[in-house]
Amino acid sequence: MGEPSSPTNDALLNEERRRAILDMLARDGRVLVKELAPRFGTSQVTIRKDLEVLHARGLVHRTHGGALPVPSGALLDPSLRDKEKLHRREKLRIGTAAAQLVKEGQSVILDSGTTTTAVARALRELRNVTVITNAVNIAAELAGTSIAVILTGGLLRENSFSLVGPLAEETLRRLSADVFFLGVDGFDAHFGLTTPNLLEAKVNRVMMEIAKRVVVVCDSSKFGRRSLSLIAPTAAVHQTITDGRIPKPDLQALQDAGIEVTIV
Repeated sequence: MGEPSSPTNDALLNEERRRAILDMLARDGRVLVKELAPRFGTSQVTIRKDLEVLHARGLVHRTHGGALPVPSGALLDPSLRDKEKLHRREKLRIGTAAAQLVKEGQSVILDSGTTTTAVARALRELRNVTVITNAVNIAAELAGTSIAVILTGGLLRENSFSLVGPLAEETLRRLSADVFFLGVDGFDAHFGLTTPNLLEAKVNRVMMEIAKRVVVVCDSSKFGRRSLSLIAPTAAVHQTITDGRIPKPDLQALQDAGIEVTIV
């Protein structure tokens, strides 16, 4: 008979398995719980715990049913054109659901991003609505409609077509809005909302200050991710609109925080 395993041996085995999972992820581009469990002769519960540990260490991006490689870094700031290619259907549905929250006579803030651009497109048919935005492309989307558009001014960021800096912040502080639709690069339910750009985060914080209601609009791929700059903690959010692939732990964390979650 072999000797019973000790806590130290168990810890070593766990680390070996997790290193092997990282090697598979690097080779295959993704890993699935249902495939890893039989491969390592262990339960799916154990594999899920492994992935949660690796996620907490920042080594993998946890997804529903498995994990993906961590995006190439917190400093990553992809262009609007690059982002537009991702999750188009989900963004369209999110935009439509967001527009349905807007009532005649209201003022709305839209920050820059592809999901908020989808919101702008869904708003085009509304009347007697004012949109406040720091996104040049969103202002262009709404040009020629019956929507009144206020563009903040500021320093133009080439990647996102957004206006940032003291001028944008000063303009915003002279206004108020009924609802702020915020797109984010990362939404860690336990940490908060993040974006790669420090100036963008500052503008977003002012937008939150002047809005009566903050609604995060993001597809499910943004959950469990952190980017460089914290915009605000999760508690600052009133409602989140996302798609049905939001990881269950994140959905539960949002609901536990008292945030209204709309699944599209």
